[in-house]
Amino acid sequence: MSAHNPTRWRFKRPSVIPGFGLALGLTLIWLTLIVLIPLSGLAWRSSALGWEKFFDIAFDQRTLSALRISFGCAFIAACLNVVFGVILAWVLVRYRFPGKRVIDAMVDLPFALPTAVAGIALTTLYAPNGWVGQFLTPLGIKIAFTPAGIVVALIFVGLPFIVRTVQPVMEEIDKEVEEAAATLGANRFQTIGRVLLPGLAPAVMTGFALAFARAVGEYGSVIFIAGNLPFKSEIAPLLIVIKLEEYNYAAATGIAAIMLIISFALLLVINLIQSWSRRRYGYGV
Repeated sequence: MSAHNPTRWRFKRPSVIPGFGLALGLTLIWLTLIVLIPLSGLAWRSSALGWEKFFDIAFDQRTLSALRISFGCAFIAACLNVVFGVILAWVLVRYRFPGKRVIDAMVDLPFALPTAVAGIALTTLYAPNGWVGQFLTPLGIKIAFTPAGIVVALIFVGLPFIVRTVQPVMEEIDKEVEEAAATLGANRFQTIGRVLLPGLAPAVMTGFALAFARAVGEYGSVIFIAGNLPFKSEIAPLLIVIKLEEYNYAAATGIAAIMLIISFALLLVINLIQSWSRRRYGYGV
C-alpha cells in the first residue's frame, strides 16, 4: 500500500485495551499529585536557601559524613543482597526440600514487619550482650552501634527486592539450557557465567536498584542499631529529622534535595547499565 494512500489509516487495528486517553490522563494526574508536586515543593523550598547557603550545607562535614554513611552502607548492603539473594532465589526455584514454603514466605517478612520492630529485633540480637553479639564481642567484632549494624539492617530490608525480582526470571530458564551447556563441554562456572547470568543480568540490576533505593531512604530499622553518633554512624535521613526538630526547615530540605539529586543520578546510571545489558545479551527486549 502506498505511503500516500489516504485510506491507509482506515484499517488501523484498534487497541486491545480501550480507553488509552482516559487511562493516560489519570496516570499523569496521579503522578503529578503524588510525585511531581512534592518534589517541586522540595526544590522550591531548597531554592529559598540561595546557592551560597545550599553549598554550605552540602559541603558541611557533618552532612558529607552522613551522606557517605547512607550511600556507602546502602551500596554495600545492595551488593551483598545481590549475591545471597540470587543464591536464595536459585535454591527456591531449582530445589524441592522440606520447609521450602516456609522459607519462601519468610522472604517477604521485611515487607510486612514494621521497620522499627525490625530495628529493635536486630539490636537485641547484635548488641554486645545480645544473642549473637555476645559471641562476637570476645572476637573483637562489634555489629550494633557501628556502620556494620547499619549494613545488617539494610540487608534485612533489601533482600526481598532481589529475590522477588530475580525469581520469576529464573523460573523461565529451562533446565535443558543447563544440560545443553554441559553436553557441549561447559563446566559449572562456565554455565553460570556464560549461560545463566546474561539472562539474569537485567533482573539482577533491577533488583539492585530497588534494594539500593530502599536502603538509602531507610530510617526506622537503622536508628536503633546505628548508635547515631555524628561522623561515625549517623545517617542522612536522621540528620534531616534533627534539622526539622531544630526548626531549621531550610537545611532539612537542602539535605533532602542533595539526597534526591544523588539518588536520581545513581539510579539513572543503573538504568543505563540495565538497558545496555538488555541490548548486549538480547534479553528483556
